[in-house]
Amino acid sequence: MHDKGKDLIRAYMRGQMSRRSLLRGLASMGVTAGTASVLVNAAATQALAADFDWKAHSGKSIKLLLNKHPYTDAMLANLDNFKELTGMEVAYDIFPEDVYFDKVTAALSSRSSEYDAFMTGAYMTWTYGPAGWIVDHNEWIDDPSKTNPNYNWTDMLEGVRKSCAWNGRPGGALGSDDAFQWCIPWGYEQNNLAYNVEMVDKAGVGVPTNIDELVETAAKLQAANEGVYGIGVRGSRSWATIHPGFLSGYANFGQRDLNVSDDGKLSAAMNTDVSKHYHSKWVKMIQDSGAADWSTHTWYQVGTDLGAGKSAMIYDADILGYFMNGGENAMAGKLAYAPFAANPASAAPTPNIWIWSLAMSKFSQDLDATWYFMQWASGPEHGLFGATQMDFVNPVRQSVWDDAGFRKRLSDSYPGYVEMHDVSASGAKIHFTAQPLFFDLTTEWAATLQKMVANEVPVDEGLDQLAESVNGQLKDAGLG
Repeated sequence: MHDKGKDLIRAYMRGQMSRRSLLRGLASMGVTAGTASVLVNAAATQALAADFDWKAHSGKSIKLLLNKHPYTDAMLANLDNFKELTGMEVAYDIFPEDVYFDKVTAALSSRSSEYDAFMTGAYMTWTYGPAGWIVDHNEWIDDPSKTNPNYNWTDMLEGVRKSCAWNGRPGGALGSDDAFQWCIPWGYEQNNLAYNVEMVDKAGVGVPTNIDELVETAAKLQAANEGVYGIGVRGSRSWATIHPGFLSGYANFGQRDLNVSDDGKLSAAMNTDVSKHYHSKWVKMIQDSGAADWSTHTWYQVGTDLGAGKSAMIYDADILGYFMNGGENAMAGKLAYAPFAANPASAAPTPNIWIWSLAMSKFSQDLDATWYFMQWASGPEHGLFGATQMDFVNPVRQSVWDDAGFRKRLSDSYPGYVEMHDVSASGAKIHFTAQPLFFDLTTEWAATLQKMVANEVPVDEGLDQLAESVNGQLKDAGLG
């Protein structure tokens, strides 16, 4: 490459010019955008090597357990740079999500040393951490001899970073000063609105801004678009039905899943008057404008129905709307996005979040070498590569969200996505109470919601029954 091009890349690496200006400058020299990105990524790898002994574990090998996911695709696309940087080899196994977590549990519970690190959700670490299956990553993050000085841990969005840290005490606040960092955030999902622009225009409605408008708009969209249902939300008998749109709106009214008393005892909090009012609206929305087979819907059906034009909007993971707006989906290019605060008195959305994270197995034979992969994969350079060259959305680092090239890429093809994220990010975190019965109690909550929608139990009565059952289980477990 011409010396002038190298000078531009060096200036970019020193922070003296934006990525957008760099790409424009390289383009003027005939360098294509794809080639420029490869050159910048290689320069970033060289820059990484300047301030830290990345070769400390050269010649070693680690093995990863991975879920089939676009985040995995982005990592694999950049993996040769890690190998060049460190001199390490990386092996991996990849499994589809329907069997992935069983593989993780089997490996950890058997204390297998086959895998050094793996993908996980923050909720899963509430089991893995107290069981002694994973490490407290603070030990490595806080050690300057093991962590690149430019890793910039606090660049990770605060709500996301703290949601991956828990002190292990039932009811303990996530991200407290005494919390263990059970996992490292990799990519995450907020819950907001994604909608079909043509269907909204045909119905002549605006984008809803609170729960009452959401219920009303979903019904109007369904009435105006023949063969289309108004709104997609999850409905299967699983904890995963409670955590996305439902809990995001619920938390926006200041509601909690559990109370935590001064002595640390837990009790059900879902049968308050405000909670019953919110549940009533949610149930009516599904009855009037949800999918006919709502009670079987997982994230997959919610997403694919939007992409196929079977639903007019969703209140669910924003990255579902992202992926449905591209590829071979029938509605690609027809979707838009909006932040959503269910409570009209609330200043901003409060999305509950899912975080795909990385964690080191306690049974790894070489944790220090594994940490080199961890910090590279969750570092700002790979985050920017994934966000600008692959579908590594949503990134967990503020520096990536601040990148002009990334923001333009999103805004050009995903109208409203950047603004949706910016408005919601400050309130985005896990809103559940961390405790060992999490999966059992939230799955029962989903089952109760199914009964309400099917008119098998009135909302008031159903929530009182749920609270009584939750309190009984908490006491039996010594938590209530």
